[in-house]
Amino acid sequence: MSGIRLAVPETATKDEIVEIKALIRHPMESGFRRGSRGEVIPRDIITRFECDLNGELVFASDFHPAVAANPLITFHMRASKSGDLTFRWTDQNGQVWSETASILVS
Repeated sequence: MSGIRLAVPETATKDEIVEIKALIRHPMESGFRRGSRGEVIPRDIITRFECDLNGELVFASDFHPAVAANPLITFHMRASKSGDLTFRWTDQNGQVWSETASILVS
């Protein structure tokens, strides 16, 4: 169901502000829509996004039913050290999707 796309610079200079983008393919059904026969389409949303660098949280966001399908998150961070950025999405049922990207800071 899900596909993850990340845009993370491979390198940065120390203390540079870098832009990070993370997208996950997900329907984000609010539970308020109805199908073609009038049946309620069950709620199915991602509720939490987190990004950490070497285990230290750098960005987090909570989602609500009004968020569009395939949510794209864009945020900025100060490149203070090299390491692995771990991106993690959690849905209302506790299912987790994650992806990792590296950044080299010089």
